[in-house]
Amino acid sequence: MKDIAVNRKAYHDYMIEDTYEAGMVLYGSEIKSLRKGKVSLKESYVTFVHGEAFVKGMHIASYKEATYNDHDETRDRKLLLHKREIAKLFSRCKLQGYTCIPLRVYLKDGRAKIEIALAKGKTLYDKRESDKKRDMDRQAKQGIRM
Repeated sequence: MKDIAVNRKAYHDYMIEDTYEAGMVLYGSEIKSLRKGKVSLKESYVTFVHGEAFVKGMHIASYKEATYNDHDETRDRKLLLHKREIAKLFSRCKLQGYTCIPLRVYLKDGRAKIEIALAKGKTLYDKRESDKKRDMDRQAKQGIRM
């Protein structure tokens, strides 16, 4: 599996609870641009409309060699999940503080996949605690090396 885009800010801003793998419905020019690595997951999120999941705000750059009929760069893209997974995510996202965010986009057996996560937003205190813990772990590893 080859990672194409990773949402690193998500790990800093959210506490990740569950992760799911989903397929995406893409146009031909989108998959070609995705293979080139022209994808951004910043400020993207997952919404649910009429029992279907969509990723909003994901930017896939236009493909230069495409025809005049090129894709919209920030259109909503449908996610391919099982009904029970969609129902579970939808019910959990209705709870206070939970959201569904994309973590990474990758290729698996030639198909574009997206890893989405059920996450809860961190407070400023939680962010400081995780930064403090990460710094302490880093210092401990450096102490062992010396």
